[in-house]
Parts: sequence; structure tokens; C-alpha cells
Amino acid sequence: MSKNLKIVVADDHPMLLKGLTEELCANNYKVVGSAINGALALELITKLNPDIAILDIEMPLLTGFEIIKKCEDEDLKTKFIVLTSHKESRFIYKANNLNISGYLLKDEPFTEIQNCIEAIKNGKNYFSKTFNTVFESEISPELEKIKLLSPSERTIVRLIAQGNTSKDISESLLISLRTVQKHRTNILNKLNLASNLDALSIWINDNKDIILSL
Repeated sequence: MSKNLKIVVADDHPMLLKGLTEELCANNYKVVGSAINGALALELITKLNPDIAILDIEMPLLTGFEIIKKCEDEDLKTKFIVLTSHKESRFIYKANNLNISGYLLKDEPFTEIQNCIEAIKNGKNYFSKTFNTVFESEISPELEKIKLLSPSERTIVRLIAQGNTSKDISESLLISLRTVQKHRTNILNKLNLASNLDALSIWINDNKDIILSL
């Protein structure tokens, strides 16, 4: 029975935390702990070894993502549901790269949490429709574009994302400034961007999380 699964809930908004905990308990779910910050959430998960942890992304001390990564490093068996207000592609890309079982939006009905828990009980993942839409329409196209870049061009894009200037890149890669500029021009062409430095900087900033994970 999914109602017998042990659940930990974490959110730094006291009213939201109280409301979600009460809603879960009212529907006969077994909430074994709740946390108002990321450090306490990690402590509870480590101590209580719940079947499921429902986490907000942005919390004091540790983010939801940081908690999940630490639990992965410790090889804990807890399944994670991210419950968030964030629909931006950078959050969804990060979530996709972690071992999470659910990604739900806070403005969705409680039945979505129930559906997610039920899916997890049956060994499946459950993601908001928004998650899938953003991944397919915003993230996948950019991943395809990046595949067009050569290894050298990817390195330069990553260095730019890290805040390096063309001069910095020239010195760190031991290549001429002219070669760096040539690479930048080729990158602009392959990505089908306008031929100016701002266009590349804007694209890199918009896709920084994807680029830095290359």
C-alpha cells in the first residue's frame, strides 16, 4: 500500500509545509518528519531513511538539488519528489540530471502528488506535463545545437560560460587571439546566431547550466 510508505517533507515556507503535511496526513499518508531548511531535511532523511522525500528546490543551508546529490553520494534508497514553483529550463535541466522520481509544480492539485506517489510505489517516475513540455521545446533543441560544435568549440563555449574573456581563453589554451576569434565566429554560424559578441554571450547565459555540464 502506498499509504504505508514513509514520507519526509521539506519546505522553507512554514504555511506551505504545514498545509502539505496536513493534507498528506488527512489522506492517510505516513509523514515521519518535516523540515524547514535543507540541512534539517538531509538530517531527517539520513536518520529516518524514508521511502519518499518531497523537497522544495530553494531552501536555506542546502537546496533540494544539493540534498538529492548528497543522498546519491551516500547511496541512500530514498526516492525524491521535487515540489517547486520553478518552470524555468535551467531548473528542469538540473532536475533531469539527478536521480529524481517526480517533478511537480506547487500550483497543481494535490491529486498530482497522490498520482506521483502511486507511480513511485509501482517503480515508475512521474513528472509534471510542464516538465516534459519545457524539456522537449526548450532544452532538447539546445542540446542538439551543442552537438554541432567541435570539441574545441565546446571547450571555448564552456570557458566563456565560466566568465573568461577571449584573451583569457587564448592564454589558457595556448592559442592566438585570432584563433579564438575564428572559433567564436564558427560557433555563431553553427548555432545560427547573429554575428555579434552579444548574441553569443546571451545564448551562453541562457544555457549556462547545460554548457557547464559538458
